[in-house]
Amino acid sequence: MTISKNVKIVENILSANDQIAQDNTSLFQQHKITAINIMASPGAGKTSLILQTIKKLTPEFRIAVIEGDTAPVTIDADLIATHGIPVVQINTGGDCHLDAPMLRRGINQLSLDGIDLIIVENVGNLICPAAFKLGTQLNIVIASIPEGDDKPYKYPNIYRGIDALILNKLDLKPYLTFNTDYFLQGLRALNSKINFFEVSCKTGEGIETWANWLKEQVVSNKKKH
Repeated sequence: MTISKNVKIVENILSANDQIAQDNTSLFQQHKITAINIMASPGAGKTSLILQTIKKLTPEFRIAVIEGDTAPVTIDADLIATHGIPVVQINTGGDCHLDAPMLRRGINQLSLDGIDLIIVENVGNLICPAAFKLGTQLNIVIASIPEGDDKPYKYPNIYRGIDALILNKLDLKPYLTFNTDYFLQGLRALNSKINFFEVSCKTGEGIETWANWLKEQVVSNKKKH
């Protein structure tokens, strides 16, 4: 009986989160905004990719960023703000993920008029963020060469249902053992339609291809709504 009650409570919590996620999606659609949720382990290069993306897509698109961190620090948010980008910091209070209500509170701190793209930087880990929908139209995972080629096999849930996988730190591949074919085999087994990009945020390699794909998503989304 106790187990049954606990399962019901968990289901209710996730259901409530999903409802607010749907409300977030509706808000984005209302303002013709494309919102992307970027997930990765710590150190994979989330902030570096965001900065490279900002450089490629501004001033053509107006971008805002929502930063999620477990502690009340603003290191990444401050760095992004130096590029003239509206940015909101969310402190999860120790939680290992963002959820839809947290994102909604962050959205409410932004002036949405004129914004084309909202980039959400989720908390750095490969487990918790997979369980909580935010309402973003696109979900992106960044992997990196130093992490190894076995991550799709060890953390499968994060790769299911995402729209794109960005393999970062390509400049380190000559110095490390990383089997791209093995990595892709695991990735494609979980998500056969995923878009795959290889980049180096340090050298800029591959960033143009990633940015052009994202640009297409933003333009297409505006035409739909």
